[in-house]
Amino acid sequence: MHWLKFFIVLITLTGLTACTQDKVETGANIAAKDYSRPLPEGRRALVRITDPDRMPDLESAWKGRDLFLRDSMDESISWFDKESTLEWYPHEGIDHARARASVVAMRELILESSDSESFQRQLLEQFDVYESIGCDGDGTVLFTGYFSPVLDGKTQPTDEDDTPLYLRPSDLVTHPSTGEPLGRLQADGTMAPWPGRREIESGDLFDGTELVWVEDPLTAYIAHVNGSAKIRMEDGTHMFVGYDGKTDGEYKGLGVSLVESGLADPTELSLPTVRRLYKRHPEQVSELILDNDCYVFFREYDGGTWPSGSLGFPVTTERTVATDKSVYPRGGVVLVDTTTNTFGGSRPFTQFMLDQDTGGAIRAPGRADLYMGTGSAAEILAGGQYAEGKLYYFFLKPDQVASVNERWVSP
Repeated sequence: MHWLKFFIVLITLTGLTACTQDKVETGANIAAKDYSRPLPEGRRALVRITDPDRMPDLESAWKGRDLFLRDSMDESISWFDKESTLEWYPHEGIDHARARASVVAMRELILESSDSESFQRQLLEQFDVYESIGCDGDGTVLFTGYFSPVLDGKTQPTDEDDTPLYLRPSDLVTHPSTGEPLGRLQADGTMAPWPGRREIESGDLFDGTELVWVEDPLTAYIAHVNGSAKIRMEDGTHMFVGYDGKTDGEYKGLGVSLVESGLADPTELSLPTVRRLYKRHPEQVSELILDNDCYVFFREYDGGTWPSGSLGFPVTTERTVATDKSVYPRGGVVLVDTTTNTFGGSRPFTQFMLDQDTGGAIRAPGRADLYMGTGSAAEILAGGQYAEGKLYYFFLKPDQVASVNERWVSP
């Protein structure tokens, strides 16, 4: 799971006007829009398409299929096969059996279709296609990117590595279904708000619960905002850490604080820019990090499942998308139609993906996060990902659900 993405913050740096779209736009071409506009009361995030003109480009998506897509679908199917996943359905009028069968049938269709025309014809015969209402009721979704950092760390503090990542405290109470923080449990059974980041990092509240020590406050913050990290230890081994809860403090992105302080230009914000600013002004940037009162805790886990998404299995580069799970259903096949960055420039991105993760900053039908991979190269791509587009979901027609689920045998 990734949380509290901080360097893609242009959407919070302005007054946020009404959201409209005439075409897919990217980066500086996007006017200020309220991508984080909550789902209007009484509305669903997905609308079934009845107008053929609103159908996505199925041909391009089918041509982009690969083994990574197959493997990602298999992960979702295995997830649906766990009894614990029943609690997340029905959602958006889709029950668990239909959600599972939809991934199974799409897997079969993508892998077995002989050509694009056959694939498109069968898909439209077998599936209902849904479009996100986006931020404006007309389908506009902002696609940002996230990645899994690889950091250096130590089991004990040193002069070079003196900033801890903490284990989850026993008095942190979260919602049993959503995982959202509810507060801090007091001795008398009442709930109280958590201290802010400044108080946490200046005191001894979590002494003795340090999981690992990293280089500096910015490195720790990068782990916080992405929710997981692969950490190179001094003996050559690796530690894999992942998100294990957060406090109920208010989130404020570091990018916002950097711009407000005058240290950064809003048109040049990216993670590499933030790193450069930290090298030049470490004390000032460290102080601004403290403005974010939402504090993340970690646990160590098996590297075989790293990098793990919120559904408990590894996410897949350019095949996993993170959305707001309070408005979108988990685990299903989606089609993303937007623009992404490469090291040679931007490119059209029309691709089948799986909705397999969540994000702390992804809290509306008009936001989605594309998983870009691990390490420094993925960091650059994720940091530059900022483009509008469309988001589609595919659900098997109800009369075919039972037969699909009955015949499926996991490979």
